[in-house]
Amino acid sequence: MITPSLWTFLITLINIGVLFLILRVILFKRVTAFMDNRTAKIQKALDESEQCKKQAQALVKQYEEQLTHAAEEAEKIIVQARKDAQQQADRLVAAGRQEALALAAAARKQIEADRRAALMVFRAEAAALVVQAASQLVQRELSGEDNRRFAAALIEELNNHV
Repeated sequence: MITPSLWTFLITLINIGVLFLILRVILFKRVTAFMDNRTAKIQKALDESEQCKKQAQALVKQYEEQLTHAAEEAEKIIVQARKDAQQQADRLVAAGRQEALALAAAARKQIEADRRAALMVFRAEAAALVVQAASQLVQRELSGEDNRRFAAALIEELNNHV
């Protein structure tokens, strides 16, 4: 016969077996479904996280390319601006040179005109002096020595007017 402690042990084993079967049939499917669902959600979150990480890396790469392109474009703009400024400066210098040459030519023309006018005045004054000297010579009869003195005085007066 079985001793009560053995009976108790067997009944306990049977109870545990029946309880296991009942729990397996009722709860195992739900727990397994819950765990599978939870695993799927975690995997989905990990996949989404990985996708977001890839998108972020792609955006970072795109922004870096845009930044590089912008820096290159800025450098091109700066180079073009310097080139344009140099061309403008060259044009201004050339225009200044042309203006200076024109002013110098005008000044030369004015100097030449002033020289001609002064020469005409000089000739007119010299002619007047010659006429005056001739009239003085005609009024008075001079000796050879007087002629030399008069000619020297006339030359001296001409030199003073020049």
